[in-house]
Amino acid sequence: MSMGVAETRHAEIVRALKTSELVTVVELAQELGTSEVTVRRDLAELEQAGVLRRVRGGAVSTMLRGEEMPFAMRELERAEAKTRIAAAAVGLIGDGESVVLDSGTTGSAAAHVLASRRLTVVPLAVHAITILAGAPRVSLLLPGGTVRAGETSLVGPMAEQNLSTLRFDTMLLTCCGLSPHRGVTAYDLQDAAVKRAAMAASTRTIAMIDSSKFTRTAMAVVCATSAIDVVVTDTDAPQDVLAALSAEGIDVHRV
Repeated sequence: MSMGVAETRHAEIVRALKTSELVTVVELAQELGTSEVTVRRDLAELEQAGVLRRVRGGAVSTMLRGEEMPFAMRELERAEAKTRIAAAAVGLIGDGESVVLDSGTTGSAAAHVLASRRLTVVPLAVHAITILAGAPRVSLLLPGGTVRAGETSLVGPMAEQNLSTLRFDTMLLTCCGLSPHRGVTAYDLQDAAVKRAAMAASTRTIAMIDSSKFTRTAMAVVCATSAIDVVVTDTDAPQDVLAALSAEGIDVHRV
């Protein structure tokens, strides 16, 4: 799915907020080549999504430095790349496979692609469940667990225990950060535990990683990169990192 005009403006506003404490309506209108009325409408929509807080003459980000960005903000970040990554990753899965689909924005993008396939899917987020619930050829299994507020990911002992009693062909993994030296990381400890349980129950793990994740490291370690079988990323991914992953025997795809 390509981004619409409004979504493109929203993404540009989010990028501006990541580099500046405050963005003004006047500056955004000039940079985006649109009217101040349109910018104010965009800011109102982003405020409703929890991405920013409007102030006199502009807006400030609701995020503190070093925190995980809200789901609504991450949906706007590198949306086209995530769509390509999701399509390529799902393309590596054969009809009839059993698949664990991880949470996150790339996971949601993958859910849209999986919806047209003949597969058994265990989604680890309510967002993906909603997308897949009406898919006619998908056999949908739910792992249970506690819904993590904001993210809608499924976490906790129930989810981990249920995953441990099943076996899957493929795990579609997402993460908050990936480094050949520091491994795969996530911001939430419970989320990291569910990811590990899903990987342990799967024959192979395909990591869907947009290039921005290679510059980040979160608190909770999910696994070493050597535990991943395939990495699907975009063309902006750093060459030295991809070379290091390939040297570990990981199958790397750039799309």
